[in-house]
Amino acid sequence: MIGIARPNIGEEEKEAICKVIESGILACGTVVKEFEEKFAAYVGTAHSIATTSGTTALEVALMSLGLNKGDKVLTTAYSFIATANAIIYSGLEPVFVDIEEETFNIDINSLEKVYEKNSDIKALLIVHLFGCPCNMDRVLDFVREHRLLLIEDCAQAHGAHWNGRRVGSFGDVAAFSFYPTKNMTTGEGGMVTTNNADIAERAKLLINHGMKERYYHEIIGYNYRMTNIAASIGIIQLKKLNDMNSKRINNAYFYIQNIKNPNIIVPKVQEGHVFHQFTVKMKDSKRDRFTKYLEEKKIGYGIFYPLTMPEQKCYEGMNFILNYTVADIVKRQVVSIPVHPGLTKEDLCYVVECVNSFR
Repeated sequence: MIGIARPNIGEEEKEAICKVIESGILACGTVVKEFEEKFAAYVGTAHSIATTSGTTALEVALMSLGLNKGDKVLTTAYSFIATANAIIYSGLEPVFVDIEEETFNIDINSLEKVYEKNSDIKALLIVHLFGCPCNMDRVLDFVREHRLLLIEDCAQAHGAHWNGRRVGSFGDVAAFSFYPTKNMTTGEGGMVTTNNADIAERAKLLINHGMKERYYHEIIGYNYRMTNIAASIGIIQLKKLNDMNSKRINNAYFYIQNIKNPNIIVPKVQEGHVFHQFTVKMKDSKRDRFTKYLEEKKIGYGIFYPLTMPEQKCYEGMNFILNYTVADIVKRQVVSIPVHPGLTKEDLCYVVECVNSFR
């Protein structure tokens, strides 16, 4: 079976974990601080704050901005539900926007239209979906024109860049995930990045029960601290990230050059894409047959995502708009096939052969 994802964990990570265990200091400490510093340097921000997951990183990012309960946040209708949940956890109101057909990212033209009907919007939360960076020139023009705060959801985009600048460094604040299927992992974990010292200070309080000094609680916070064990994995994974991303990109370009099936639309080639997923679109309602065919051929796949966020059952009664022209088409077409750095040349050739043989 060729899996849709495979964490790239080796001897270096094992040795780093053992070193922490032998130290006896397993909880948040100097190893976490080292990881934070190295991650900030990699992304190109002044501050990084490690958390327990990508979801808590996004929640902390939002809560660090000083927004008021009920404030509206523009965001994409098409992403993993954590994007919208974090807005709701933070006492804010998501306002959903359609996506671009080629990149699956938030559509700037739709942003303008939605903003005209919601001029009390306070912030924009973008998602660099599947490792593809949003058009940051247009995003920054939009937030500057309307004086909005900008949050980047980089959960799937470690190392992705726009015009040579890494995602996670454009917004007022950003959030990353280190779930095992991501481009790099800590087993589970997240990171908040920012260039704003006040945002960073509030984020540090929020993840640590509101404490600067032990047992003196300045605000109501949470226990969202990363452990030294997780951070030790992250430090090694960060060293490997560029190489792992290069392999993902090479694998993706192999597919783009060799998949010739007329039933399948391959992703748009875009500079800065790090291919967390290689997501194709199926023509003529053939997706169900295609996924069954992949199962028969022992090729892993994913459907990310079968529903838009606002139509999820858990949001029933919240009066969200449920119709999104592009997202409603895309959600019925998309299939992701393996692109992770653990694939061999034989794996890639087999996937291409099978995909091209599908009718």
